Amino acid sequence: MMAIANYLKDLLYRYDCVIVPNFGGFITNNTSAQIHRSTHTFYPPSKQVGFNVNLSHNDGLLANYIATLENISFDQANTQISETVAQWNLTLKSQPLEIENIGSLSLNEKNQLIFNPINTINYLRSSFGLTSFESSSIERTDSKVIPLKPTEKYSKKTPLFVKYAATAAMLLSLSYIGWSGYENKQDQLNFAQEQKQLEQKIQSATFVIDNPLNTIELTLNKELPKSFHVIAGSFQFVENAHKKVSQLNAKGFKATVLGTNKWGLTQVAYASFHKKSDAYLSLSDVRKTDSKDAWLLVKKFD
Repeated sequence: MMAIANYLKDLLYRYDCVIVPNFGGFITNNTSAQIHRSTHTFYPPSKQVGFNVNLSHNDGLLANYIATLENISFDQANTQISETVAQWNLTLKSQPLEIENIGSLSLNEKNQLIFNPINTINYLRSSFGLTSFESSSIERTDSKVIPLKPTEKYSKKTPLFVKYAATAAMLLSLSYIGWSGYENKQDQLNFAQEQKQLEQKIQSATFVIDNPLNTIELTLNKELPKSFHVIAGSFQFVENAHKKVSQLNAKGFKATVLGTNKWGLTQVAYASFHKKSDAYLSLSDVRKTDSKDAWLLVKKFD
């Protein structure tokens, strides 16, 4: 049970949805930075964990991760998950289930699973190392400006010799500024002349390449790939996958063949989306109108 919890934690840092087959899916949602006005506490951006009991179809993500780390087969990893789920269900009959670093699950009076996420771990990788902090409140007070009145000592007329001294100092300052400006101007002219000579040398140089490389033309796709796919099924034979696409398109869906997964099965999608929220809406409609076995596949693109 401990190992499965650690694997879930690792995957939640990388993916928005991690499914435990025949149990439910843990989903993350991004939240922006927040401030609690009464406590003056600042919170960094984060990923909050939720739970959906309807996402229980085995998408292979968790089993493949366990098989890779423990160096076991895919079937052995699925067996390990099934045994853990059996233990979880047994625990839930008598007490809440604590999943380390993720949260707790319990059954309510209607025998429904209630999930309480843990708030001490931030699964948003871009906020790694950032913690919440409190700032003392700033008290503002009305300040009064007291005008200053010159005293009799300093209100007398300035002596004549002081005025002459100030005038002489000002003239000396202006003379220095004028000389400095002249020097700066000369430096700029010299630098411009050097730059001009350098440009003439570069323009007169000749570069010869004996074996020039062929020109490479690159075509860029403006549209970003879609990461969320509502899956209709996975097929061992490509012909059956294309047949399924034709059947779904006849029903009004925009079905496509996604390609082959890690286990050599050709996947067919009802539809694909950029946004996770749109994908969940489509998944809900498909389960109501066409197939309860439809499930959501999340593909990450680097």
